Amino acid sequence: MVNEIEELRELLKTVGLRCTTARLSVMRELRNTSGPASHADLADTLVPQGFDKATIYRNLMDLTDCGLVSRSELGDHVWRFELRDPNSDSDIEHPHFVCVDCGSVVCLKEIEFPAATRRKWSSAGSVTEVLLKGHCTDCETAS
Repeated sequence: MVNEIEELRELLKTVGLRCTTARLSVMRELRNTSGPASHADLADTLVPQGFDKATIYRNLMDLTDCGLVSRSELGDHVWRFELRDPNSDSDIEHPHFVCVDCGSVVCLKEIEFPAATRRKWSSAGSVTEVLLKGHCTDCETAS
């Protein structure tokens, strides 16, 4: 845990943000989630620890503005946040899969986009997010 906090402090320092307890808590919570988390998801965990919703939101915005966190809207008008890989030089972190039935979101981190593919996309514009929609295995099995 000490190494994790030191690592997060170093990340904050490199982007010029102050290292506050709230900021560290938001970053730790994002690191511990299995996929993108909404502000409400984070508030459910962090408000009982003494942080108010406005502070959590402001920190999410600060972390997004400095590039440590990515913010995605996956078709349901809810912003979701996740830590970015500080070693990545790509605008696209990884694609996401959204279940059209239950709304669950899964990160597809194992999918990589080769440079040749990204160059082909450039004729359409600057691709910053890839979103796949379908039926998750739980919903597919239930029907």
